Formats: sequence, structure tokens, C-alpha cells
Amino acid sequence: MANEIRYLAASALLAALAGCGTEPPPPTPGDEAPPPPPVIEESSLATAIAGEHRSAENRARDVYRHPQETLEFFGIRPDMTVVEIWPSAGWFTEILAPYLHDKGRYIAAHWDPATQDDYVQRNLKVYAEKLAAHPALYGKVEMAVLSPPEKLEFVPAGTADMVVTFRNVHNWMDAGQAEAVFAAMYRALKPGGVLGVEEHRAAGDKPQDPRAESGYVRQDYVTGLAERAGFVLEATSEINANPRDTSDHPEGVWTLPPTLALGDKDREKYLAVGESDRATLRFRKPGSSAGVGEGAAPAMDDVATDGGETVAPAP
Repeated sequence: MANEIRYLAASALLAALAGCGTEPPPPTPGDEAPPPPPVIEESSLATAIAGEHRSAENRARDVYRHPQETLEFFGIRPDMTVVEIWPSAGWFTEILAPYLHDKGRYIAAHWDPATQDDYVQRNLKVYAEKLAAHPALYGKVEMAVLSPPEKLEFVPAGTADMVVTFRNVHNWMDAGQAEAVFAAMYRALKPGGVLGVEEHRAAGDKPQDPRAESGYVRQDYVTGLAERAGFVLEATSEINANPRDTSDHPEGVWTLPPTLALGDKDREKYLAVGESDRATLRFRKPGSSAGVGEGAAPAMDDVATDGGETVAPAP
């Protein structure tokens, strides 16, 4: 069946990659692997974010990505079934998997390991190695496939409490699949479930490139995609705003860190800008279901506004 649901255990993903000739190299004789970190019991978001399992490189980006504020704005709870769409190398996996380990479920709807695309294969290998390195933290991660237009049913319809995706809308637009993916995320959620979207934000006074080749997408365009799929915009946040970003750069968003596509050219200039200006949006699937209906997300008065964050309810 073209849209067959495909769950893959982390070990199965590793096996699939090994079959493509990407088996991780054996350890060097004499090397001692560091002991795996313990499972984070009754993890809070703060505990997961501060965990020693997170790479130093990823921790350094917290100042731009604001993981705690972003996830709290989405209304996440440790007992939820949460699907992350296209987690790439696993920046948010390092936080979500430990946080949901004991009471919830974390499902990574990733790229298709059957593809022959070199970029996809390399990144799936990195992701699989991350999971395999710390089974105490990542052993409960459930793998699924989202590969439009053929493979869109990444979980059974109406089973997810929350779907989150970070800086992926422009990729779907470039492939001409944005409408199909938003529709798939709508189907995956329970009535009353939450869709959390973060995307590089284009200036609102310029026409939107339908392919989003710069990597930037107007906030109202993202909202339109979600609303046409059936979602209701519940709230927006400036948690990940960056007023220094003009969204007009020679190599698009990849001009800025962490990519720095121009190399040493104007490097200090773009480091001073920092990572992109981003829209942070919370949508809800109409209806209600036990634990995810109206009021599951924090009330506006309960959302912290420290550090320049502002939260505006949707009109």
C-alpha cells in the first residue's frame, strides 16, 4: 500500500543503513567508550536541556534556538505522544527523547532510508548513530517515515497529541509538497491536538517565492498553509525573533550561522547577526480529546515573557 505506515526501530534503521554500505566503522582497539548517561528520571525540560548527553555544539545554539521557551509555548507535557517531523541530525531529539522517556512517546518521522539520495543517507546514518550511542536515553525512540508524496501516513490517524517541526516548511515548498505535508500532520493529530511550527521568517512586505529558495517563508504564508489543512492558529510568539536578520542575504538563510555559506567572506558580519529571525506558531486541530483538548496548552497569562518573549493570541 503506497501510504503504508512504516515504523522502524532504531536498530532496524541501522541495519537498513548498513545494507547501503554505511555501517559505522569498528572502534579502534584500545579505545574506551564513555559510559552511557543514565536515564533521566522524571525529566523536566530544564533537566533534559542541561543533560550531559547533549553535544557542546548543540548546547552553544541554545541562545538562538530557545528550546525550553519554544516547547513550553507549544504546551508540551511529559505524558504526550509527540511526533517530530524531519528531525535531521537530532538537535531536538536530544531534548525530546529524554523528556518523554518515562511517561510519553517520542516518534521521529524522518526521511526514507530506502532513498538513494546521498545527503539523506549521510544524515540518517548520523541520526542512527546518535540513537545507538545512548540506548538508555534513546532506546524508546520510535522511527517512522515521512516521504511525500508517496509516504505520508507516518502514524495512525488521530493518535498524536502534538506534532512539531522546526525549519522545514521551506523544504516542503521547494519540493512542491507543503500542502500534502500539512494535511498529513492534520490527519496524524487527535482532535484538539497541537501543531508547533518554527520557520525562518521572510519580510512581510515582499512577495513570497512559492519555492522558498532563500529558505525564508512569510509568517502569513505558513499560517495559510496550516489553515487550508484545517488548523486554527491559536497563538504566535516572538521567542525566536531576531530583528538583526534582514532575511535578504547572498546565499539565503544559509549565509547566517550555523552554515555560514560564504565561508570567511564577511564572516564576522554574519556572526554578529546570529541565526535567522524565525516565526514560532501554535496551531490546533479543532475538537477535543482527553488530555489534549481546549486548555492543554498554557494559558497566555502563564507563558513567561522574560528575555524579550512576547506572546500574542490569534485574532
